[in-house]
Amino acid sequence: MAYGPHTIQDRARMLQAIGVASVDDLFADIPPSLRSSGLDLPAPEPESVLAARLTALADLNRVDLISFLGAGAYRHFTPAVVDQLLLRGEFYTAYTPYQPEISQGTLQSIYEYQSLMAELTGLDVVSASHYDGATATAEGALMACRATRRERVLVGRGVHPHYRETLCTYFGGASLVADEIPLVADGPAAGTTDLVALERQLSDADRPVAGVVVANPSFLGLLEPMAEIGRLAHAAGALFVSVVEPVSLAVLATPGEYGADIAAGDGQPLGIPLSYGGPYLGILACREPLVRQIPGRLVGMTTDVDGRRAFVMTLRAREQDIRREKASSNICTNQALCALAATIYLGALGPHGLRDVAALGAARAGELERALAAVGAPRLHPGPYLNEFAVAVRGAPAVHARLVDRGILAGLPLARLVPDDPSLADALLVCATEVNTPAEIAAFAAALGDELARGEGTR
Repeated sequence: MAYGPHTIQDRARMLQAIGVASVDDLFADIPPSLRSSGLDLPAPEPESVLAARLTALADLNRVDLISFLGAGAYRHFTPAVVDQLLLRGEFYTAYTPYQPEISQGTLQSIYEYQSLMAELTGLDVVSASHYDGATATAEGALMACRATRRERVLVGRGVHPHYRETLCTYFGGASLVADEIPLVADGPAAGTTDLVALERQLSDADRPVAGVVVANPSFLGLLEPMAEIGRLAHAAGALFVSVVEPVSLAVLATPGEYGADIAAGDGQPLGIPLSYGGPYLGILACREPLVRQIPGRLVGMTTDVDGRRAFVMTLRAREQDIRREKASSNICTNQALCALAATIYLGALGPHGLRDVAALGAARAGELERALAAVGAPRLHPGPYLNEFAVAVRGAPAVHARLVDRGILAGLPLARLVPDDPSLADALLVCATEVNTPAEIAAFAAALGDELARGEGTR
């Protein structure tokens, strides 16, 4: 059933006023092959039959797998209080709080989110908020270009491939340049950002760099030399954009501590369930001098005329609405419900609880590394990691598929996301968090050992 506030007579008068015969004429410039067509739906069915059809479709999803998949989206235990509070109607249906006198609850929830994220990242200002980590990273790179008035950024190959693709899409529309920083090929720093190559790229006086974008931990799970990367970026007059995984910040140095100017990342690990594409939560933070460059909304705390604590929209550039060609970004949706989930999750766990989540994930990953190495799947890179790493597995894509048949999701075959890197063709990216048990790790190692032994016997 179509919904629209205008009657047929209303539409006829509007079309007459602009001199168009039909609504379809408004789309005449779009080739017919690109226009939307009607939905090809089956005939109506009784509700009971339709429910059975949908149940059968839902049953195609595998939810019984022992999972060691990470690669940008991570399984964590979520306290029941998170979902219970999200179900409250005043949060579940709330929209942009333009009128502070009737939106104090929503404004406070956004303010608390910003405050917690500022503490977590060690930076001064946090925007509320963005679609996901990929869009937040792209927005951070655009901020660097605006702030420096330069048109080129350097993006580490250790940044998630989806993030890099999104950034390049943003830059393509803005006629900006994003060049790749290679990884070290071998040696003790293999798989991390090549500092020699980075310094060489930064020294090109004819092509000044606006910002350097590097992830920590990287897509391959490795810890990067962030302080040194930041030093090199600043020495060349560029800004340093750090792409972070928020749970890791409970045990690793924060972007503020190692000198990042901007931090971006995905808040999904903070109480937001895994889902096919979202909705997730884009985190974007910066130092105070860059506050006018950050897109989205900033909520602040003040006092009302009676001296009581109150919350207001402190900064929301009017260009977002009316002078859109001058806007910092034309995508300014606040993922408020996801931001609230992250806020409740952090409030429920507290700093010590979040540290325990990160530390237990690291301990489980250590168990996983030892178990997989024992059956013939050693780590591919020697450097330090937190809870995710790549292992060498001959015929990784085929082995991965067979392990799914055995009820184990053995991480990600890296050849899927990084097909242009031969060194990763026979590798699985595996991850462990606090929800992975020693029994699951043992089952994964035993099954992988069987598959590897079978492969040896058939060569």
